[in-house]
Amino acid sequence: MIRLGLRLALAGGREAMVRLTIIVVAVAIGTGLLLSTLAGLNAVQTQNERFAWLNTGARTDAVGTADPAWWLLRGDYFHGDRMARVEVAATGPRSPVPPGIPRLPGPGEFYVSPALAREIRATPADQLADRFPGRQIGTIAEAGLPGPDFMIAVVGDTPQHLSRQPHVMRVTRIESIDPSSCSGCRVGTDADGMALLLSVVAAALIFPLLMFIGTATRLSAARREQRFAAMRLIGATPPQISLIATVEATLATLIGLLAGFGVFFALRPAMATITFTETAFFTGDLSLNLRDVLAVTIGIPVAAAVAARVALRRVQISPLGVTRRVTPKPPRIWRLIPVALGVAELAYLVGRRPPTTDGQVVAYLSGIFTVMIGMVVAGPWLTMAGARLLAGRARRPAALIAGRRLADNPQAGFRAVSGLMLALFVTAVASGIISTIVDNRGTPVDRGSAANVALVQSFWPNMGQKASLPTDPAAIPPTLRSAPGVRGVLVTRLNPQFRPDILSDTLPGLVACSELASHPLLGRCPPGAQVAEVNPDLQGQHDGGTIGPVTTWRAAAVTPAGLAALPMLSVVVQTDGRAATIERSRTALENAYPGRDLPATNGEHDGDFGKQLVQWQQLANVVILTSLPIAGCSLAVSVAGGLTDRKRPFSMLRLTGARLATLRQVVALESAVPLLLVAALATGVGFLTAHLFLRAQLDYSLHSPGLSYYLVVFAGLAASLGIIASTLPLLRRITGPETVRNE
Repeated sequence: MIRLGLRLALAGGREAMVRLTIIVVAVAIGTGLLLSTLAGLNAVQTQNERFAWLNTGARTDAVGTADPAWWLLRGDYFHGDRMARVEVAATGPRSPVPPGIPRLPGPGEFYVSPALAREIRATPADQLADRFPGRQIGTIAEAGLPGPDFMIAVVGDTPQHLSRQPHVMRVTRIESIDPSSCSGCRVGTDADGMALLLSVVAAALIFPLLMFIGTATRLSAARREQRFAAMRLIGATPPQISLIATVEATLATLIGLLAGFGVFFALRPAMATITFTETAFFTGDLSLNLRDVLAVTIGIPVAAAVAARVALRRVQISPLGVTRRVTPKPPRIWRLIPVALGVAELAYLVGRRPPTTDGQVVAYLSGIFTVMIGMVVAGPWLTMAGARLLAGRARRPAALIAGRRLADNPQAGFRAVSGLMLALFVTAVASGIISTIVDNRGTPVDRGSAANVALVQSFWPNMGQKASLPTDPAAIPPTLRSAPGVRGVLVTRLNPQFRPDILSDTLPGLVACSELASHPLLGRCPPGAQVAEVNPDLQGQHDGGTIGPVTTWRAAAVTPAGLAALPMLSVVVQTDGRAATIERSRTALENAYPGRDLPATNGEHDGDFGKQLVQWQQLANVVILTSLPIAGCSLAVSVAGGLTDRKRPFSMLRLTGARLATLRQVVALESAVPLLLVAALATGVGFLTAHLFLRAQLDYSLHSPGLSYYLVVFAGLAASLGIIASTLPLLRRITGPETVRNE
């Protein structure tokens, strides 16, 4: 029977080869995407392990035996991109050494990553290289880099100088624990959260793929069932029929499985460039372990064998199971209950968000997946409702025939567009959520606004550390005030009335109104005031995190003489907004105040979140650009397979006088009505799901996606209608008189 199954699969004519090829393609795409998702999860874990050493000193329980080293980790920016700077000083020959470098740099020496080395070579020294005193003695190897474009510098210093800097730590070992498992770690990716996100992306891709594979498996189902039923009539037993079907399905699956590994290795270089974490991946980090390979190579053929057995359930009943055809029972309205339950669960979470992250994950995912499953369950009933409406309002024979045929078997009509429905639902949810978050929190500020032109060097104190704040602004380089592009330098002081542990309207900073008068972009004092209460960055904070200009600050009950005696809170450099001016000023401030928080603009801080949104949008685009073509392929296979299975009834209609144009209209309406119906349903339910999630999690209302989303959806629907139209020429060839004679 195994040899017979192989012969039927490989030598069963053009129809068998077409079915085999389509199943191979479907399995190959599914396997490639599944392997890519597993490799992505492994890459996140590997990247986190590379991040681990940057959290050295974060855990107080870390014990080592080497000579201690002084360690200071600070964040920096260059042209809006984040950069890490680690300052180290060895106290002995056995001081711990980070991965990627052979030894700790001494005073006047530093190592940089290859990406930072390229920037140093391409940038004037006063904008970047002067931040690192001394000379570069090497580059950091891949073992110490989270990603190929990550910018980091390890700078050497003397123990006497570095030990006196604020926030410095004395460490005896290099951290090696995964940042997602370290409660005190500051650098790295939440691997659990990223695993959840990638799992959702995988599910969003796998659902349409499962529909595609199921549709491909059912290609020419009617003719295959007739063939198997005939074999039953001549004495074949149910186990033998099942074995033949399983061999056919398994053969195609194994070929597709091998091709899927090729798809994965072809996708891997492009996938490595998608920065959905803090940095891109090394291509080698997108790897598969033995467990992943075994799970895929065993799981997919087993699933194919199960699908083949399920597809033959009618033939298993009796040898006459195919010929005893009856109209399927119409779907009932109860099919709407699952989707209603999913929407109700998401609506219940509005105002009742679970307190823990795990609870939120379970609640939201269960609600969204319930909606997705519910739409698949409800699809046949909605198709039947649309078909009955079409038949009831029919004015032409084609509309009446199409409506009646859809109403008789709405499951088959919906099956052709089910993959597209899920793709449109996922697209609507992803685009709705991302667009709303961008509109509320990621809207870029004007290029000339204070958020982009004001560089802020902050001395924000920790609790009980006011004495560590500088009081004399003499350290500010005199050349900074007169540097090209610098419009002014302002100093804010710590407000003695400000209490960070008490909620009040008192602002933390103070500024002299005489200094502020010449910088209207940073606000102004009320009439008659000499000192004003301000924020350290001289910018206001509006609801939703959007930076906006403040026209008038509140007057403070402090005299100018008393202001000069207070500790400094920040230095604000107003620039012309050009990148060269900002980087030159940043370098000057970093050298003037070593060991302090590194200067940055508010636009750069906001840009970090904006880049994260871009990373999420990239994932959403992957889902959109992958799921829609898969759904289109599923639609093409389903329509073509339906035409093949209906050769006899269509041929009979032609023999009774039906025009070929009428039959083409019937096929077009049978496919287009469910398509447009589920497109409207999927988009509407997707937007509703996104709105409920946003209200529950972020208290945002849904914002309509941009024009690009609607263009993508319109293009997807137009392509789907084009696919339907491309199958219509088959009718002339498969509905001739010879078809009835041969049947």
